Amino acid sequence: MTIPFSDEKSKSKISDSVLKEEEQLVEAVAQSNFGMPYINLAGMPIEADSLKYIPEDMARQAGLAPFKAGGKHIHIAIRTPENKNLEAIKKSLADQGMITHFYLASLASLNRVYERYAEISHATVSREGGIDISGETLARLGAQIKTMQDVSNDINAVAKLNDLHSTSRLLEIILAGAIIVGASDIHIEPEEDFIRLRYRLDGVLEEIAQLNLAKYHLINSRLKLLSGLKLTQTDTAQDGRFSIFYKDEEIGIRTSTVPGAYGEGIVMRLLDPKTTQVKFEDLGIEPKLFAILDEQIKKPHGLILITGPTGSGKTTTLYSFLRRIYSSEIKIITVEDPIEYHLPGITQTQADTVKYAFADAVRSAVRQDPEVCMVGEIRDKETAGVAINFALTGHMVFSTLHTNSAAGVIPRLIDLGANPKILVSALSVSMAQRLVRKLCVECKQKTVLGADAEKRITKIINYAQKNGKDFTSYDIKINSPFEVYEPVGCDKCNFTGYKGRIGVFEAILTDNALAELIPTSPSEHEIEKIADKQNILNMREDGVVKLLKGITSYEEVLGAIDLDFEE
Repeated sequence: MTIPFSDEKSKSKISDSVLKEEEQLVEAVAQSNFGMPYINLAGMPIEADSLKYIPEDMARQAGLAPFKAGGKHIHIAIRTPENKNLEAIKKSLADQGMITHFYLASLASLNRVYERYAEISHATVSREGGIDISGETLARLGAQIKTMQDVSNDINAVAKLNDLHSTSRLLEIILAGAIIVGASDIHIEPEEDFIRLRYRLDGVLEEIAQLNLAKYHLINSRLKLLSGLKLTQTDTAQDGRFSIFYKDEEIGIRTSTVPGAYGEGIVMRLLDPKTTQVKFEDLGIEPKLFAILDEQIKKPHGLILITGPTGSGKTTTLYSFLRRIYSSEIKIITVEDPIEYHLPGITQTQADTVKYAFADAVRSAVRQDPEVCMVGEIRDKETAGVAINFALTGHMVFSTLHTNSAAGVIPRLIDLGANPKILVSALSVSMAQRLVRKLCVECKQKTVLGADAEKRITKIINYAQKNGKDFTSYDIKINSPFEVYEPVGCDKCNFTGYKGRIGVFEAILTDNALAELIPTSPSEHEIEKIADKQNILNMREDGVVKLLKGITSYEEVLGAIDLDFEE
């Protein structure tokens, strides 16, 4: 007996049946009535790449759903081969050079694909690699969100919803909330029974919410789509990027995924252009060093290197140098990996570890006839050699290096193969920096230091004065008991006691005494002894000044800088 299987008749026939009966019916008629293979998409992944070949409205009209694509082959589930719109789809795909494979499927299977369409479309992707958070949404969130707790409350409220739009709204709040409270990173970390969501605010991670595992898979897929990552690749790390368009500004989001025990960990770095628009004079550099650096960065040639751990603000400092010296009369070029922030009026080129190595990129930059070149990082012997030679041929070069202190710059360059005699002529300034959180001015309060802390600070001040460094110009009390402040917490600072960060710096000039020492391949300790006589505060001393001025707390200074030393 032949079962008539038109779309309308089948809908009527199974309208009161359970899903299992529908699947059994479709499976029974697939081969016998239509000579087609049957498929059940209930437990199959729906590949997002397949959806781009057929728009959602056309798919619904033709009663079909693409679920897999690879090379020239596309696999499509159909409700019935009798739909009059099917031929137009076949022709369109053939014109694109695609080979089609059709399967008979239930309405429930097709609906799974239509939900996938909805999931992607509700991400509100407005341009390539970007997501638009509407002005109305941000206005509403801005009125609601004042603290981290407000973000947490909103996220938890939306996380309880189960409609198709909830994932888009949840991601919208996570991203918008991070922007509003000033977070630099968003961490999404799967645990065995839940998902941990954390923001990094002023360098410290704060837990925002714990979400259920079902939401994780939807958020993971959405972020991978936005970031241009492979959805099916879950056992290796991936890096991607997308943008948020907020108040007519583009905020880059750098996405990183790594496989973990309970799923992929996701970290999003918010590359807000405003964070790198810090003026040179607002970095927190003490007046004497500021005057020295202001003179050095304006010289026609030389090499200025900044050291510090990841996240210590090196790039922000370098960009502030470039903005300080920028003029329409000179050409400035940068070599970065990757380009995280765009600087108007400055030529920026991106190096690639595979196709376009740093050293090759710097050589190419030299041929662009610049007066100033910023090299994102000196990471190998070849790049070090090119940067040093560039500085020796009448150019100013800014770059970064990974060492623990300014005194470590010279031994590190020599270790990378730099000729000490040539290095003397090239290196102008070695700098090091850290970031410490600033106390909230609304709620900080005076406190008393413990005996060990008093002893440490006294030793640092005494040694600095012994080397001729004058603390009288800093308007601080340098005798025990010291006047210091501690964090309290209020609604102005998200109840952390801190708001914003400031740099702690040290620098060493290549003066005559150091020029005589460099050819002997000196140790860090030998370089520090000469630096102590240059009348520039080292990082310990700069940290103590910021502590005694009430800018930061003792715990912050102690956490960022080693306050113990041998005289």
